[in-house]
Amino acid sequence: MNTGNYYEITPQILQLAELSNKGNMIDPELYTRYEVKRGLRDLNGKGVLSGLTNISDVRANKIVNGEQIPIAGELFYRGYNVRDLVRGFTSEERFGFEEVTYLLLFGKLPTKRELEDFCRLLAEYRTLPTSFVRDIIMKAPSRDMMNTLARSVLTLYSYDDNANDISIPNVLRQCLQLISLFPLLSVYGYQAYRHYHDGKSLYIHSPKDRLSTSENILRILRANKTYTPLEARILDVALVLHMEHGGGNNSTFTTHVVSSSGTDTYSVIAAAIGSLKGPRHGGANLKVVDMFADMKKVVKDWRNEDEIADYLKKLLHKEAFDKQGLIYGMGHAVYSLSDPREQIFRSFVEKLAVEKGLEEEFGLYSRVARLAPRIIADERKIYKGVCCNVDFYSGLVYEMLGLPKELYTPIFAIARIVGWSAHRLEELVNDGKIIRPAYKPICEDHTYIPINTRDK
Repeated sequence: MNTGNYYEITPQILQLAELSNKGNMIDPELYTRYEVKRGLRDLNGKGVLSGLTNISDVRANKIVNGEQIPIAGELFYRGYNVRDLVRGFTSEERFGFEEVTYLLLFGKLPTKRELEDFCRLLAEYRTLPTSFVRDIIMKAPSRDMMNTLARSVLTLYSYDDNANDISIPNVLRQCLQLISLFPLLSVYGYQAYRHYHDGKSLYIHSPKDRLSTSENILRILRANKTYTPLEARILDVALVLHMEHGGGNNSTFTTHVVSSSGTDTYSVIAAAIGSLKGPRHGGANLKVVDMFADMKKVVKDWRNEDEIADYLKKLLHKEAFDKQGLIYGMGHAVYSLSDPREQIFRSFVEKLAVEKGLEEEFGLYSRVARLAPRIIADERKIYKGVCCNVDFYSGLVYEMLGLPKELYTPIFAIARIVGWSAHRLEELVNDGKIIRPAYKPICEDHTYIPINTRDK
C-alpha cells in the first residue's frame, strides 16, 4: 500500500472537507428558535440541571428577593470550604493531597491513623507492572503527554484480571491504583519523549514510599531528584485546588456519561483524559503562559499600565498573540466576581516568586489580573462579570517550578483523577440510567435516488 501521502492533507481531502462543512453546518438561528441551550447553558450562563452530586459545590451567586445576585466565588469539597481545607493543612505544615483525596472519595476527613493507613495504601499501589515502562511507555512515545497518559491507562486494562468488574470494591481498587500511578505514567512518558524526540539523557527515577505525591512528582522529574520544601508544598496546593470542580465541568461530566454505560474504569478515565486535553478545558494554562511570553516581548516596560492595557486591547481586537480575541486566564463559566482557587493560589505564587527571584514577572501578572477585567468590561457586552481563573497563575507556578510545558495538562490530570474517581463511584453507587440527552433533528426527508441518475 502506498503511504507516501498518508498523513498529508491532499486536494481530495480538502474537497471532502468542504463537502463536510456544507453538510454539517446548522443555521445558528435555529438554536434560538428551538430554545436549544448550547453547551448545556442558557443565555445567562446558567447550566442545565442534569444530575445531583454530593461531592463538591461551586457557588458564584445567591438569590435575594427572588433575584440572582453574583457573589465572590466559593468552592466546597464534601461541604468543606476549600479555603479552610488549605488553611488547615498548610498551617500545620502538612501535605494536603492525600488527605483531601480521602475526603473526596469517602465523604469524611480522615483521622490521623486513617490518613497514615491510606498513605501507605497509595504508596503500595505506586508501582507499575513489570516491564511496563520498557514495553509500553518507551515504545512509540507521543509528542503529546495527554495522549501518552490515555494510552497507558487503556493498556493497564490488559494487566488487570478483573478489568470489567464494576462492583464498588473493585472500582475503588482500580481508582486508587490510577490515582497512585498517574504521576509515574505522566513523568515517565515525558522522559521517553524528551529522550527519543529531543535527544536528551534518559533517566527513570523510582518514587519513595515515605514521600507525598507532590514530592514524588518533583523527585522523579528532576535529574538530581532534589526540591525545596516550598516547591513541594506549592505543587501540593496546586493539586488540591485542581482536584475537583463540581459534576458539570466537561471532563467530570464525561466521567458520568461514560460510567452510565456500564463500561470499565480504564475506558472511563481515558475518555475523561481526552476531554481534559482540550485547550478549552485543561490545556488553558498553556495558552496563558504563551500569551505572557508574547506580552513580555511586546511590552517594554512591565510597570507601565498604559502599555499593558494597550496590549490587552490588541488581544481583544485580534491584533496580538494568536489573534483569537481572547485574554487567556480571564473568565469562567460559573464564577463572575472571583475564582476562589485563583485567590487562594495567589499568595503562594508570590512566595515562590520571591524564592525564585521572579518578583518582576509576578508583578506583571498582578497588573494584568487587575487591568484585564475592566478592559474586557469596557470593550465587550457580557452577561456577567469577568475574573481571573485558576489557570491564570497555575502556568506561572509550573514555569517557576521548572516543569516542562508538556506536563502542564498532565499535572491537572494527576489532580483531577481524584474528582473523576469520586464521581465514577457516585454514578455507580446510585445506579442511574444511561445518560442520553435529546437532540432535535432538523434534516429534511429525501427520496432515494439510484446512483446512475444522481446529478454531479
